[in-house]
Amino acid sequence: MPEANADQYAALPSGTTICFRDHGDQGDPAILLIAGLGEDLTFWPGSFVDSLVDRGFRVVTMDNRDVGQSTFAATPPPALWRQLLARPRADAYSLADMASDAVGVLDHLGIERVHLVGRSMGGMIAQTVAAAEPARVLSLTSIFSTTGAKKVGQPAWSTMRLLAGPPSRTRTAAVRAHLRITGHIAGTGYPIDDAAEAAVAAGGWDRAAGDLAAGTARQIQAIQASGDRTAQLSRITAPTLVLNGDRDLLVAPSGGIATVQAIRSAQHVVIPGMGHHIPEALVEPITRYISEHAKRVTEGGNHVRLS
Repeated sequence: MPEANADQYAALPSGTTICFRDHGDQGDPAILLIAGLGEDLTFWPGSFVDSLVDRGFRVVTMDNRDVGQSTFAATPPPALWRQLLARPRADAYSLADMASDAVGVLDHLGIERVHLVGRSMGGMIAQTVAAAEPARVLSLTSIFSTTGAKKVGQPAWSTMRLLAGPPSRTRTAAVRAHLRITGHIAGTGYPIDDAAEAAVAAGGWDRAAGDLAAGTARQIQAIQASGDRTAQLSRITAPTLVLNGDRDLLVAPSGGIATVQAIRSAQHVVIPGMGHHIPEALVEPITRYISEHAKRVTEGGNHVRLS
């Protein structure tokens, strides 16, 4: 039996190996947490995972491909001009491929049906799973994510300028870059804890099995290769909760509105002062929203209680 919080590995038929961790009682309803762009599984705060476990869930976290301990693609990353013009290489993988990775982890664990929770790019992956594999998804929670439509959910120019800087090539540079961008996008109401965020960034650098800069560029390319997914989202039947802040400078709040409009009967929670970050102060309310949404579904209701 693996130790609690230990890295485990699922070798998938595609040839990709996905690293995951399995938390809580295996007899409890399962939640799969899917992290965002360039984030490994440790970017979900430990208190966030623990809160969901304490609320009666088995929680699985995973490293997406091209981050953490999962397989890093052998294909070259897209050039900067391709990223700026949204012109993916012909060998780009897509969000559908990343969604297949997530389903592969569920298959590896023998989990038939799951509550999906994804943040940012992870929200896009979770949306894709829910659209493609409706029988596997009990509920969907999409956190500060978007539909891929060009007119919504776009980063602010101030954020674009920060992201256009040279990639970090050392651990120290990676930590500094993380503090700079996270402090910028975290929202006016919830300033970041520099020491805690520095530890997260350093840990992500240490866990990486490949070139993080190249991996992040390929993940950006996957988003771009997937295009506008609005029509796909309209096919989602799982009860859906869309959650975002009103001060997001990375994925504009219009992305959350568009997601709600695309998914039938989706519920929308907007947290004042929150940006593109889950601070410790919001761990309890956000995990409560997720838990109430998931448990209401399990109990046969259709809507999350928002108070």
